[in-house]
Amino acid sequence: MLERLISQRTSHLTGLLLPLADRNLILPNVAVAELIDYQPAAFDLDTPPWYLGRVTWRNRQIPLLSFESACGQKIVIGERARIVILNALGGRPGLKFIAMLVQGIPRSYKLDSQLSYVDVPLCALEKAAVQVADQVAKVPDLLALEELLVTAGLS
Repeated sequence: MLERLISQRTSHLTGLLLPLADRNLILPNVAVAELIDYQPAAFDLDTPPWYLGRVTWRNRQIPLLSFESACGQKIVIGERARIVILNALGGRPGLKFIAMLVQGIPRSYKLDSQLSYVDVPLCALEKAAVQVADQVAKVPDLLALEELLVTAGLS
């Protein structure tokens, strides 16, 4: 997805580096609707461990997830925790946005068509790893995240 957007827009795209507890994710700016303060969400014990409940955003109830937990790691809610609201891309009528826990404020980076791919282990929800400035960032599979919510009946 990231590569396609870069090639469609001359040779530059602004990306956001999202800090997680154990990795950084990189997304095109257009994938992020808003960054909001962390708010605890109510959830049922019957839900998957990566599902953190629903948060309120613009009078909507948005499903909140932990990307790290969906990749098999433990959930971390640090003192700098925030929530990123992502635009859903799959065209599902009941799923317009996804909330994801992040561990700080995303940083903006100019990306170009000369992204350097890095060979590191990826989880099933990651499409690639790239070098962004002095950090390795993973490219999340946003459609797979949506499918995770839909399959679990949480969209």
